[in-house]
Amino acid sequence: MIELTLSQLLRQKTQANPEHEFMVYADRDLRFTYAQFDKRVDDLACGLYAIGVRKGDNVGIWATNVPDWLTYMFACARLGAVGVTVNTSYKLHELEYLVKQSDLTTLCLTDGVKDSNYVQMIKELVPELDQYERGCLKSARFPCLKNVVFMGPEKYRGLYSTPELLLLGQHVDIEIIHKIEAEVTPEDVVNMQYTSGTTGFPKGVMLTSRNIINDGFIIGERMRYTENERLCLVVPLFHCFGIVLGVMACLTHGGTHVLLESFDPLVALASIQKEKCTSLYGVPTMFIAELNHPMFSMFDLSSLRTGIMAGSGVPVELMKRVNDEMHMPEITSVYGLTETSPGMTQSHWNDSLEVRATTVGDAFEGIDVKVLDPETGKECPVGVQGEMCCKGWNVMKGYYKMPEATAETIDANGYLHSGDLGVKDENGNYRITGRIKDMIIRGGENIYPREIEEFLIQMPEIKDIQVAAVKSERYGEITGAFIILHEGKTLTEQDVIEFCRDKLSKFKWPQLVMFMDEFPMTGSGKIQKFKLTEIGTKYRREVLKVED
Repeated sequence: MIELTLSQLLRQKTQANPEHEFMVYADRDLRFTYAQFDKRVDDLACGLYAIGVRKGDNVGIWATNVPDWLTYMFACARLGAVGVTVNTSYKLHELEYLVKQSDLTTLCLTDGVKDSNYVQMIKELVPELDQYERGCLKSARFPCLKNVVFMGPEKYRGLYSTPELLLLGQHVDIEIIHKIEAEVTPEDVVNMQYTSGTTGFPKGVMLTSRNIINDGFIIGERMRYTENERLCLVVPLFHCFGIVLGVMACLTHGGTHVLLESFDPLVALASIQKEKCTSLYGVPTMFIAELNHPMFSMFDLSSLRTGIMAGSGVPVELMKRVNDEMHMPEITSVYGLTETSPGMTQSHWNDSLEVRATTVGDAFEGIDVKVLDPETGKECPVGVQGEMCCKGWNVMKGYYKMPEATAETIDANGYLHSGDLGVKDENGNYRITGRIKDMIIRGGENIYPREIEEFLIQMPEIKDIQVAAVKSERYGEITGAFIILHEGKTLTEQDVIEFCRDKLSKFKWPQLVMFMDEFPMTGSGKIQKFKLTEIGTKYRREVLKVED
């Protein structure tokens, strides 16, 4: 176990190799060595201290992967404050909930994304920003909120800017920061991430330095990471995929982060070639976008070796294509959830392609992973499906201000219940088969979407597929297949049914087939199956006018 705080880890790696590149933005040729980044973190920590950020405060970071995203996170860690990651796709209602539920004292933001103007949104929620002097904010709706910071040089009434924080920080003795830093422990909460909220209200998952550093270290070990690693990081930093699987795995090995502000398949391919990246991450839809980009063949990806495909169901055929066509013979798959920091199992770089393509590997060192019967709570034998659960150092400290929800997730024996279904094979590797709540119950028959997805993706016309429940008065639920076709390909509902004939039990056949251009997704790249259920149910009733 690595018993360091996040701040101590950065100091250690900086002292070991100060001139090594820490962070690169290839599309803007912006580079920071470890020494340069560590100095900027010190300067910003002083600035945050100057405006009143203290140990234990919750500080929100609401931004795409801009260069100072990591600076703000590490500056918070240096002060013993908690970096609260905010989903970039949040709208007013979601932002209001998070700011209030998390007791944010400071919110750091950029100008926004697409149709969301973050400055305008926070001013709508906190009109007092235009009335009070900075540092004197009193909000009726958010009594804990004292500061709003713009993560850039632009000036807005009521908001601090990054240059202003750096200027204010010059009046703070760095020894004050060092003293605070020495009082922080690896068991203190350093990062809080809100669950995607695909169902119910999002919950603030409290993670410690011990949680995320060790999770990241093992992930890097299983990919043979060294200080020479150059990770092309295209997934969002507000999610565990970016900050733990990405930054922690790379930092614990002293490697280099090649970052993209937001995912773009063309920029990703160009960055890999320009920076000679050795590792690439993504959810399946990202790899699909890269492989199918019309300029894909023009780029030299031969520097790639390993990486991670995770975040949602990983199609076997896609994993094989990435292995072969993107020169990633050591690509792995990680399984877990935010509440497990997030990894609990992972395949190894030297596992066979079959293991890496069809399983999520074996349990992390020091983590007790069990497949438990959801009804009896007893451990399932090898090959028998049950709920994926784990116990150990990777389990979250709990949900922020939600003791009842925490108790529902972590049982009396200390096992965290994932809500995911899986099986363990005779070699100790796990295969995820679906989610308990995603399971389709058609007239008493249990149908697991993952099984049907893996089957139908074999159709050459299908680029991507998701299977979800569709409401039916007669059966309760029926199976809906939501399909994205390869460009130029055509397919009919009858074609899909014929492909199933004599190969799948009839009760598993899709009773609704919809062709789509894209799937509804969370900001972290997860398919929102509940929205597919809503879309399919509405289409069946209002367009097809099916009467059960």
